[in-house]
Amino acid sequence: MFISIDVGNTQTTIGLFDDGGSFLHGWRLATDRADTSDELRERLHGYFAMDHFDLALVTDAAIASVVPVLTRAWCRCLQKVLGRSPIRVGADTPHTLPVNMPNPSTVGADRIANAVAAIGTYGAPVIVVDFGTATNIDVVDATGSFRGGAIAPGLMLSASALFSRAAKLSSVPIEAPAHALGNTTETAVQSGLVVGAAAQAEGLVARIKRELAIEDAPVVATGGLARTVAQATDLFTAVDPDLTLRGIREIWLQIRAAEAQA
Repeated sequence: MFISIDVGNTQTTIGLFDDGGSFLHGWRLATDRADTSDELRERLHGYFAMDHFDLALVTDAAIASVVPVLTRAWCRCLQKVLGRSPIRVGADTPHTLPVNMPNPSTVGADRIANAVAAIGTYGAPVIVVDFGTATNIDVVDATGSFRGGAIAPGLMLSASALFSRAAKLSSVPIEAPAHALGNTTETAVQSGLVVGAAAQAEGLVARIKRELAIEDAPVVATGGLARTVAQATDLFTAVDPDLTLRGIREIWLQIRAAEAQA
């Protein structure tokens, strides 16, 4: 079996795949920069035991991380679990995705993974909107090249900023309201946050399509809040919460294939 790990600034997701590439199970945990490799290993054992999986059957792993201190901790953790170092996915990792940008090395590992998985599942061109700590829009053109996109503050980051300055609003649940026009304080806040995130995605995707002369491309939502935002818009062709984890595995497969040919 294989483990994909995506370490984000706020949350870390773990995906377990069987040897044929089928997604078996996923876990989501808060990202804590103070975690040590031993703490991560204990947590990983706990997750597997809780859901009746055998960690000893995992033979390979790959990690994409935007938190360097946790990249090192997870690598040490997986080295102890697997007896080998995991693949680290990043902008400098060998992969088959052409990056048509002035500075390809600055592209985040999660964005590369999103694009690779999106091409494999939906073809090209394709646009991914990832609702995480930041809202990332990742764009692959008709030639299969990654062209960039947009990065904006994520929904929860915006909510945190609002709630920290307006204490009476902090109890509002983050969910899609029935209407954009809120007729209570709660639904007005939900509209501003959730419908606002949806409208931002709609506007940015429309502009990007015009700039690249893309008339028809699937738009895929992923990330922890993708399902919530998708309830407030008809923009998305699909909601695919495991997209990044599949992309990490696909890049691992590409690296292994290149090593076998060397």
